[in-house]
Amino acid sequence: MNREKINTTAEMASEHGINREEWETILKILGRKPTYEELGIFSAMWSEHCSYKSSKIHLGKLPTKAEWVLVGPGENAGVVDIGDGLAVAFKMESHNHPSFIEPYQGAATGVGGILRDVFTMGARPVANLNGLFFGEKDYERTTYLVKGVVKGVGDYGNCIGVPNIGGQVTFHKCYNGNILVNAFTLGILKSDRIFKGKAEGVGNPVWYVGSKTGRDGIHGATMASAEFSDETEQKKPTVQVGDPFTEKLLLEACLEIMEKDVIVGIQDMGAAGLTSSSLEMADRAMSGIKIDLSKIPLRQKGMVPYDILLSESQERMLFVAKKGCEDEILKIFKKWNLDAVQIGEVTDTKRAEFYFEGEKVADIPIDGIGENAPKYSRLSKKPSRYDENRALDISHIDDLKNPDKVLLDFIGSLNLCSRKWVYKQYDQSVRTNTVFTSGSDCGVVRIKGTKKAIGMTFDINPRFCYLDPKEGTKLAVAESALNLAVCGIKPLAITDCLNFGNPEKEDVMWEFAQCIEGMKESCEAFETPVVSGNVSFYNETDGVGIFPTPSIAMVGIAEDYEKLVKNKFQDDGDEVLVIGELSGNLDGSLYFSEMMGIEKGKIKEVNLPLHKKLISLLLELSQKKLLKSAHDISDGGLIVAIVESCFGETSSIGVSLDFNSEGKRNDELFFGEAPSRVLISLKKENRKIVENLILEKGMKVTSIGTTGGDRLRVKLNGENFVDVEIRRLRERWENGFDSLFEK
Repeated sequence: MNREKINTTAEMASEHGINREEWETILKILGRKPTYEELGIFSAMWSEHCSYKSSKIHLGKLPTKAEWVLVGPGENAGVVDIGDGLAVAFKMESHNHPSFIEPYQGAATGVGGILRDVFTMGARPVANLNGLFFGEKDYERTTYLVKGVVKGVGDYGNCIGVPNIGGQVTFHKCYNGNILVNAFTLGILKSDRIFKGKAEGVGNPVWYVGSKTGRDGIHGATMASAEFSDETEQKKPTVQVGDPFTEKLLLEACLEIMEKDVIVGIQDMGAAGLTSSSLEMADRAMSGIKIDLSKIPLRQKGMVPYDILLSESQERMLFVAKKGCEDEILKIFKKWNLDAVQIGEVTDTKRAEFYFEGEKVADIPIDGIGENAPKYSRLSKKPSRYDENRALDISHIDDLKNPDKVLLDFIGSLNLCSRKWVYKQYDQSVRTNTVFTSGSDCGVVRIKGTKKAIGMTFDINPRFCYLDPKEGTKLAVAESALNLAVCGIKPLAITDCLNFGNPEKEDVMWEFAQCIEGMKESCEAFETPVVSGNVSFYNETDGVGIFPTPSIAMVGIAEDYEKLVKNKFQDDGDEVLVIGELSGNLDGSLYFSEMMGIEKGKIKEVNLPLHKKLISLLLELSQKKLLKSAHDISDGGLIVAIVESCFGETSSIGVSLDFNSEGKRNDELFFGEAPSRVLISLKKENRKIVENLILEKGMKVTSIGTTGGDRLRVKLNGENFVDVEIRRLRERWENGFDSLFEK
């Protein structure tokens, strides 16, 4: 074949996102100018999305090991032992830029990609979570983006048959120009049957399986490693197109082939497609790899090697098999009606060699891509706004005067109201393992044939991280652990999705470094190592970046799902107590943000040793079956936690409360936020037992009222202060999301 030879230059490299210093490094690695295909390979593999060149030095500080961690960062997903020969694999990834450009396919392929990361490890996916962050409701694209993203997430997960059992939906103007779509998947596998992405065994064949390769997604990784401008429409070709029905076939075929003794290593073709999967597999095994691009099944005519190498077409896998197993492999993939083609072999050259129609188009040393990849210690500087924002004087702000009206308005606001419109588009019970789902403090699935249950939760408060990135991230980890513990689930480990602006800006790198420090401190305190994760930089449009959003997904285990604790009041006549401080802090609170447009203050720091005691206490109370309900007090403060606890799945229960403000402002008592606080309900005869257990742990406890009736009644300092029907509160809460579509 007579292909046009393209003379690569530093200017051409710059168009590929490669700076002058990186260009000079490539020339040294190769000892010559790169071919056009090699330039594409370096562009993808050295992109921020693939190489983590701005974050590596910080990520190395995180705790990643524990006795129960079987696979940590560096593989397709982390794996944690849960006993009895079982393990869970889980990971979180971002699909932010694609979802902003084309919300339906961007979100759908984000779900598809994270599913493949998990079943690549040999795990059957059993649950999804997602974190969705949109701009303010009056922004011109918000409604369009919400509709497209939610439908994309729902359609893909529903078609493949994996329940979506929780997550977070947040609205803030900082996401107007750059929404976030963070996707999490957890799967179950046997602890002695873990598959890794390694190209081992010289002479072993390399197989391509799954969908055919097209031009969709070319330069997707590079696109995700740059800021946006107003010309986002021009980037639509970089967004992948998903097919969940093919993914379902691929999932079943891969799990079936894994049951046979034929697989040496396997890898999803995700960001940077065939390029990243082949080079990463060889890099992990310290081997070489040789691939004939002419053998790749194509769905479009005229595709050249550059296209084939960088395509991010979905539902494709690369695996290395043992010699002599060809018939078995072909038989299984033919059964599932999928392409399966032997395209190369493992070598001992420690080089990646790519051929097309007999011509070598790329030849790169593996360590040139890996070990010699850029690693930047970028400058960081605390922004001036940090100290300015911490000064909050509330003395001139009127205290809470009309609590019934304010509470009705607040509970129906967009960041507090029911997310039913969202999660009703997701199948939450497929496979019949779901125990707790959206509306609970965490999602829970049981493991059939056992009494074990796996809990998972997604949490981040971007306002807190904007005001104090270190403390905000510490709180996110602490909140995640508490979300599990209130349900009776022991925290085990986390995966993260670290969403930030442009790392070349000093204030963004300061935010990132601070968040890592906060995560490190909390994870060490709660013994929840980071086993997988993702960094998403350049979440900016026209120079305007998002709030730092280091999303945390934590996984835990309960040995007996019959001892789990719900977060809704269960019966009339139960005692209601608060563990921890009664009043919170209005600094950085959702109340000030939603109702007054104020986002300032010094957020309250979490006392990590005390918080750990609280987690231990809640696990003990659940084991002893002493609680009727438990709900953490977070966004919106105490009164919101109380109202949410009144809203059962099919009916509501009222509550009568009696407070003493103890010299605090009414709005601090009602809406103030602070860590390490939990609302519980229990039988009256268990009150003394529970109070003694709480006091033994060195924590405060206050009895505040009794469940029953159909109203929320609050006495404050002996006088009636709130009296509103639960029905009215529930109507406002359930219909709040409608405001998004009233335009």
